[in-house]
Amino acid sequence: MLNPLRFLLLIACFWALEHHVGLSHDAHYKNSLLRQWNRPNGDRLATGSFTVQLDSNIWIENERGIHVSLKWSDLSPKDQNYLALKSKEIKNLNQGNTQASKSLMANVNTPNTRRTFVLILLFATFLIALIVLEFNLGLTRVHWKYYRVSGILIIAVFLLQSSQSRYLNTPLASTTPSFIDSAFLPFKPQVYTFWNNNYFYVSSLGIPTTHPMMVGISSHGWQQQVPIPQCYIGNNSWPIPLNPVPALNPIPVDNVHFTRGAIAIAVNGVPIFNVFTNTGVDSYLDGQLDQYGGHCGRADDYHYHLPPLHLSNFSLSHLPIAFGLDGYPVYGALEPDGALMQPLDLNHGHQYGGNYHYHGTPTSPYMIARMAGQVTEDINHQLVPQAVSRGVRPALTPLNGALITGCLPNASQNGYQVAFTRNNNNHTIDYQWTNTGQYSFTFKTNGILDSSRVYNGLAPCSVPTFIDILNHDNLTDRAFEIYPNPNIGLFRIKWNHELAVCNSKKIIIRNAQGEIVLETNDPEDIIDLKGEKQGLYYIIVVCGGKSWFNKIILND
Repeated sequence: MLNPLRFLLLIACFWALEHHVGLSHDAHYKNSLLRQWNRPNGDRLATGSFTVQLDSNIWIENERGIHVSLKWSDLSPKDQNYLALKSKEIKNLNQGNTQASKSLMANVNTPNTRRTFVLILLFATFLIALIVLEFNLGLTRVHWKYYRVSGILIIAVFLLQSSQSRYLNTPLASTTPSFIDSAFLPFKPQVYTFWNNNYFYVSSLGIPTTHPMMVGISSHGWQQQVPIPQCYIGNNSWPIPLNPVPALNPIPVDNVHFTRGAIAIAVNGVPIFNVFTNTGVDSYLDGQLDQYGGHCGRADDYHYHLPPLHLSNFSLSHLPIAFGLDGYPVYGALEPDGALMQPLDLNHGHQYGGNYHYHGTPTSPYMIARMAGQVTEDINHQLVPQAVSRGVRPALTPLNGALITGCLPNASQNGYQVAFTRNNNNHTIDYQWTNTGQYSFTFKTNGILDSSRVYNGLAPCSVPTFIDILNHDNLTDRAFEIYPNPNIGLFRIKWNHELAVCNSKKIIIRNAQGEIVLETNDPEDIIDLKGEKQGLYYIIVVCGGKSWFNKIILND
């Protein structure tokens, strides 16, 4: 007769094998090929591999690793058909990850459901085995006791798996724009935010101001890249979904998926990449990262590969330090209510207080282990849509033995000096840019000039100021209303939602030139601007560290 303990071990092995298989995720990495893009008349427009389409623009990466934007309308019909096929291919690639089927057989393909079905089969087999053994072999009371305990354990595992399945697939609440904006508020005007009904957008240059960059990158981890501000502005801003949808089959953030591009955006405007690079290695263990978990990519774009836990020191400890590009926030060591971090699930997050979020930790998997929200991958397993970087010089190769010791901005704030040691020599790279997009590099060893280079690239940009709110619509989540609007300078404010109960509201009203025409910490419900000229004005309401915006039009 089968020993009860051996029987238990056999069941456990079956469960462990099934659990391992259920978590596996088949994927194939494809290398992009350079393509020639033409105008409708057949003239050559550009050469490069398709990266992503954002609205009416497409982005390609040329042979120098530089991203170039092309307008859809400028492309030949052949290229437009090619993009349509690529879009269909991307849709097919993501269909299993982003669409929930109403068919029961389709649901069997999710890992949690597969585990549940297998456990049901194991439990049924166990019951049948008990009946056979009882009637044919004559189980003693002692044996029956052991097998009954075994059955209870299997039922417990089954309930645990079913609970986990329900937990991971529970609809997760969306996040309001005002809450997301409150997390970015401590880092403004370094970042600029705006939103519509679907996305919350973050504009930045991708350069942190709260810590030095590059220091500590060592060994063979530095590929001779240096930080150059990027134009994550306007249509190339970072998009955060406002209505995240939980994924039935979360895609792992591993050495296959999401090794190109970002998976999250930090609240200081710096993108966060997968800890695994596009070569499949762990960037942290490989010595490629600085003291704050960041480095520069092929386009000289600075980004993090580790969660920016240090940002909690510059903000409120209960606010997010980043937001995943699937829409869910990332917290540090504390929960939103200030409590210590609770146990995490397989995605490296959990549902807390009715909302789902991730946590960043100093140890693997560091931040996002699997994308809890539905996301789309392109043919290279990059998450889309997202902002893209633009290089000004060709991508270089690793410089073995180099150790970066400094990265300081110059006096004119239009460049940096990167210092490093190698083979007992001290090296520097001094570089700067002009307003017209000319980038000059000077390389020295022990203070002696080695060489210099000049590159022509896109002109530098700047983070929009508040006045640029004019370019965006739907910038309020209806926290307050203005009526009548337009008006002759006298209007009423109706407070909604949390502003209705806020007792410490502050109002700032600016004209079209950004000048403050009214500022008060004791606002009345009726505002009088009859002494101001006709035109467009902006009203900002601040309460509890959050900000809300709206527009006012004054007529004669």
